[in-house]
Amino acid sequence: MREHETGDSFAVRVAAAVRATGPLCAGIDPSGELLRDWGLGDDVAGLREFCHICVDAFAGTLGVIKPQVAFFERHGSAGMAELEQLIREAGQAGLIVIADAKRGDIDSTAAAYADAWLGSGSPLAADAVTVHPYLGLAALAPMIHLAGHNGKGVIVVTRSSNLEGRALQEALTAQGPSVEESLLAEIAAWNKAGTVPSGTVGAVIGATLPRSAFPLSQLGGVILAPGLGTQGARPADVADRFGDCSPGSILASSSRSLLANGPDPASLRKAAAALAHELSTLMG
Repeated sequence: MREHETGDSFAVRVAAAVRATGPLCAGIDPSGELLRDWGLGDDVAGLREFCHICVDAFAGTLGVIKPQVAFFERHGSAGMAELEQLIREAGQAGLIVIADAKRGDIDSTAAAYADAWLGSGSPLAADAVTVHPYLGLAALAPMIHLAGHNGKGVIVVTRSSNLEGRALQEALTAQGPSVEESLLAEIAAWNKAGTVPSGTVGAVIGATLPRSAFPLSQLGGVILAPGLGTQGARPADVADRFGDCSPGSILASSSRSLLANGPDPASLRKAAAALAHELSTLMG
């Protein structure tokens, strides 16, 4: 039984996972290059073995994984079937799954995305999904409401570390604040409004970026902080940039540098446990 069936909100379940195993989220990024590095075929069989190894290594060692949907989509319908299997097996193993799908649209299309990634009967349903807010955060209301109803999360790409995104995110709105500050304020408002459980809406904030001008302690939701490892962020950077946030609300994500310790599950497990411990020690 998935933990959301107990009635706990997404943020509550993440906080419990962080207390148990630390604030590390493992990115599941089966690129063709990585599959070959692991001695696996860049095909559905290789994808299946990759996922089995990751679940074996991370279940009981970490609390959260984040499969990047694009690496499954590239294999077509068979690849998406492997993603469905990963979500199911990871959930059965007690892992919280964030689908890094970066979806986002309006009206009935947003509702359809909600059904796909957050609906209780969907084979793709994860514990949370990443979304793009650039058609307006309010347009994502169908996803936010369904997430809240099902004890799941919507994690909004807000401050990404890629250079191409910074000009848009730092641009000033007509009201004065930057786009990213406005989005963070809207996320905080959703979490305080009472229409969904507090913590239903979170944010993606790159761990490589300097501290946010918006007081992240007021966000009220989970912060997914990618960029740990290959992109340049260190555990000390995560502790410094997010140290004033609520305990259990930060998930520092590592993908390539962590997965480089595979394909041996024991080596992957050992590396994950060490990095999670280092983050826990630095973040108190």
